[in-house]
Amino acid sequence: METEKRHSDRFEGPIPFSRAIKAGKRIYYVDVKETRGGEYYLALTESKKLVSGDEDNPQFTFEKHKLFLYPEDFDKVLTALQEAVQFVEEKQGKAEPRVEKHDSDIHIDMEF
Repeated sequence: METEKRHSDRFEGPIPFSRAIKAGKRIYYVDVKETRGGEYYLALTESKKLVSGDEDNPQFTFEKHKLFLYPEDFDKVLTALQEAVQFVEEKQGKAEPRVEKHDSDIHIDMEF
């Protein structure tokens, strides 16, 4: 299925939960994946559209960065993320939501 391979060059197994967040030229994917041993983990992916070539013949590629989080680390990472967001908001104020020309958020629920 195309949705199962959308941000990976090879199929890594079923994705029982997925969210895609469109943010300007980037799309962030939050996926729950399963190890061969049946354990779940999070796969966070940033995909950024890059344009090269000239105006008459643009070439499009996607730069991808992945981060894998395992259940034993969820609480620590979530705490650190919340602290970092709080720090930024205290220093710069809360950011206004980004307004997209199309859908502001893409939500994909996949259940198997």
